[in-house]
Amino acid sequence: MTELAVQGISVLRGARAILSDVTMRLRGGELVAVIGPNGAGKSTFLRVLAGLTEPHCGIVSLDDQPLGRFDRVILARRRAYIPQDPRCEWPISVERLVALGLSAELPLLGRIDAVLERRIDATLRECDLERCRDQPATTLSGGELHRAMLARALVADPPVLIFDEPTAGLDPRHTLDTMQRLSRLAAAGRLVVIALHDLSLAARFATRVIALKEGRVFADGDTREQLNETLLRAVFAVDAKLTRVGNELLVTFG
Repeated sequence: MTELAVQGISVLRGARAILSDVTMRLRGGELVAVIGPNGAGKSTFLRVLAGLTEPHCGIVSLDDQPLGRFDRVILARRRAYIPQDPRCEWPISVERLVALGLSAELPLLGRIDAVLERRIDATLRECDLERCRDQPATTLSGGELHRAMLARALVADPPVLIFDEPTAGLDPRHTLDTMQRLSRLAAAGRLVVIALHDLSLAARFATRVIALKEGRVFADGDTREQLNETLLRAVFAVDAKLTRVGNELLVTFG
């Protein structure tokens, strides 16, 4: 089973600690929601998990191998990462943008072979991008670009998925589609780690919640055990009410 092990990581920005002494293990089969107020360290934490930001101290290992020892191509095959504000600066087609998720398998020139083409077709269909597959990615709306970047991350089917606000800019239908897809991937054994501001989505879909406050882990554990009104008041300084409807938790603020 895939595992990310985090041991004593800290990240500094000048004299300020963005993350302080974070230790935990994240395993395949989990959909982990990282929550916390602005400036809590969520995005930095995800970048450290993805191997894109090197901590000032501590170590992150993927299946017992430190991220720093991975060949960059191999690491790209093992994990996918989407930042909070993804961008595409080149007017390549949506199809080709999604195909970049298969960079290690793509030919340098010429057409994509039939097997990879089928994988790309299926991913475009799952992310509701078929109608704009030939459209320049630079002309997509914000929500469409988010879906295209999600498709690029999913097409290679990596065992670790790390997404910063994967539903940002999406309409209700595509928000639900995205969260359901990520939930299915986790249930199938993938490790899915996402930063979320929408606590109702975290309550509904996450199997585990990590609450960050001022760069430290304030709470970590099963969503139904950890996500409560006391936690939300302590982390976000707001009054919230959690209501159970069937098997789901709904979060409202008063």
